[in-house]
Amino acid sequence: MRRVGVGRAVLYGTLAVGTLDILDAFVFFGLRNGVRPARILQGIAAGVLTRTAALQGGAATAALGLLLHYGIALAIVATYVGVSRRLPVLARRPLLFGPIYGVAVYVVMNTIVVPMSRIGGAFAPAWPVLINGLIIHLCAVGLPSALAAAAVPPQEERLMPSGS
Repeated sequence: MRRVGVGRAVLYGTLAVGTLDILDAFVFFGLRNGVRPARILQGIAAGVLTRTAALQGGAATAALGLLLHYGIALAIVATYVGVSRRLPVLARRPLLFGPIYGVAVYVVMNTIVVPMSRIGGAFAPAWPVLINGLIIHLCAVGLPSALAAAAVPPQEERLMPSGS
């Protein structure tokens, strides 16, 4: 695996997580419910605006939703990479710990973050939504976060002179 600095790892991880997760939402909810991508992005913005305000905001609130989505992806990846600097086993075993982290993110987002947002509501998704959510968080949220952490050299390696 090619090694990169922490900042670059977080950037690449954020782009991977944010893009894979939003593409899943576009495809899954587009096929399942006929929801257009702009409406999905407005749904994300509803977390800070309320559903009514987000729907009335048009392209501006869709853009806000996209920005918020990638901001959340950044927080998710940066958290994993940061914790892996203290617990190196998280970076050494990305195939094990990444999917576990993805499930943890899914649970936290749906039982704490979304209910506390302007959307509110209890966590009770339909089975297809739950299964899709868990799969995408295992494969496209947790795993890329862990692979980003694995791309950062251990601290001992960074401290060695380049000629060693």
